[in-house]
Amino acid sequence: MAGFDDLIAGYRRFRGGAYVEQRQRYDALAAAGQKPRVMIIACSDSRVDPSRVFDSGPGEVFVVRNVANLVPPYETDRGYHSASAAIEFAVTQLEVEELVVLGHAQCGGITASLTGKFDGAEHGAGAFIDHWMDMIEPARDAALKAAAAHPDVDAQEVLELAAIRLSLANLRSFPFVAAREAAGTLTLRGAHFGIADGALRVLDPATDRFVPVSTGLSH
Repeated sequence: MAGFDDLIAGYRRFRGGAYVEQRQRYDALAAAGQKPRVMIIACSDSRVDPSRVFDSGPGEVFVVRNVANLVPPYETDRGYHSASAAIEFAVTQLEVEELVVLGHAQCGGITASLTGKFDGAEHGAGAFIDHWMDMIEPARDAALKAAAAHPDVDAQEVLELAAIRLSLANLRSFPFVAAREAAGTLTLRGAHFGIADGALRVLDPATDRFVPVSTGLSH
């Protein structure tokens, strides 16, 4: 497992390798600023780095990460809304063309919701996590009910996919997102990445099903 000294070593490799190799791109990004076409809302999980999953380079994607890749509903109170601020910046200032909610298998936030691990926890012991995961409580109850009725149902996966759908629905509660989607200048997408097998599935809006993406590999 990497510690800070390992990160510094990694920086030195980057500075002497990838940074040099892509110097023209970095110079252009420094001079002209960023203009990514895509925003990705992903989980903070260390195993699921969107830039690695999609093999994207510097300046290509605008990323916000949080526990369980959740988008809260549109709210206008004076609380601190990190995810909402990032979405607002990407859509209204960067004018991204696509918003992608990227969920993943074996999500710890989803597991915590299903098990109730942090229910009633005090601050410093899981209270922030508990409150954050309240967003998917109805979906959690539905997933547990389905798994109880049908032993072959994987509640973890059901809730992971439900959380992606919920985040997409919550994105549409933002007026500036809904307006641009209606105008055809913004597209919303959902995707799910499998850590163990590397499989990516994308939500088909016509069928509301997650469809595997072909790898293009011959083996």
